[in-house]
Amino acid sequence: MKRYGIIGAGMMGREHISNIALVNGAELVALADPNSGSLEQSLAHAKAHDFNPATYNSLTDMMAQAALDAVIIAAPNHTHFSIMREVMQRPAAILLEKPMCTTVEDAQALHDVAKTYPHLLWIGLEYRYMPPVTKFIESVHSGITGPVKMLSIREHRFPFLEKVGDWNRFSENTGGTLVEKCCHFFDLMRHILRDEPVRIYASGGQDVNHLDERYNGRQPDILDNAYVVLDFAKGTRAVLDLCMFAEGAEEQEEIYALGDKGKIQVGIPSAKLTWSPRDKSGPFVERVETPTDALQAGDHHGATFFQLTKFHQALMDGCDAEISTWDGLRSVEIGAAAHQSIDTGLPVVLSSNHSNESK
Repeated sequence: MKRYGIIGAGMMGREHISNIALVNGAELVALADPNSGSLEQSLAHAKAHDFNPATYNSLTDMMAQAALDAVIIAAPNHTHFSIMREVMQRPAAILLEKPMCTTVEDAQALHDVAKTYPHLLWIGLEYRYMPPVTKFIESVHSGITGPVKMLSIREHRFPFLEKVGDWNRFSENTGGTLVEKCCHFFDLMRHILRDEPVRIYASGGQDVNHLDERYNGRQPDILDNAYVVLDFAKGTRAVLDLCMFAEGAEEQEEIYALGDKGKIQVGIPSAKLTWSPRDKSGPFVERVETPTDALQAGDHHGATFFQLTKFHQALMDGCDAEISTWDGLRSVEIGAAAHQSIDTGLPVVLSSNHSNESK
């Protein structure tokens, strides 16, 4: 039995509690959060899943007093760097929620330190593990489309949710929408294409959401829509189409890959994978099932469960993380470059020396 602790007892912390309960050989023994209301709510959630973790208002106390095999960090984005510096002083496996950090500088520093960290360190870019998306990725990697020439990811969804202290209303705390939210999609692009972007151009704005909100007299500054175009080293073009005032959309996420043999696409939540060959013999539609308990244990179409299962297995087997701090760093760099492009109106060229760095 592996003993887990969670740092951050908010919404994502509770999703991790639900999923730990589904993983054989995992036990939640500790929760830490400085907010007593969040801590009480998550403790009640844990008890409903037959856990009775010790609770701590202090991260330092939890790390000193709880004997932990693994720590899940689900605290606000801007706290990740300081939390990691403390947690990495202890011999525990770490699952750090996305984004790895809110700035490129902190993400680079954490990546550099992680190179000598002797324990499992996994970055929670979990969208790879939604079963329909996993099937889509496997299909692309099988060569079904031929070499991918165009890749599109569309997310049309609801606005940012309310969080404790309203921390997610300001880019200084989140890294900006294209870091906070879209690091998932930039990671997916790299993973699907097995390639690195070399140039980024973006256009976006805050046009609908949160304009009438004020926090200590300040208006939120988080973007609610954007287009991001990426040129990859091998010649593929990719685009992200983000809209966060589209609650009524039939699909929340759609991914398309196109090559000289045809087009393949997947939608969430419909879980439909559609292959459309150029010879017009299709389309061929397959619905990819996700276990009901995994769907009910969170808001990420089973991704949290499947990622946690892989993390736990890596912990048991002594294996490396499938999603490394290199992946975390790259996803932050791409999001930050997209914000820079929006701010300047110019494309951003990414440093070429990154393309050769090993994970």
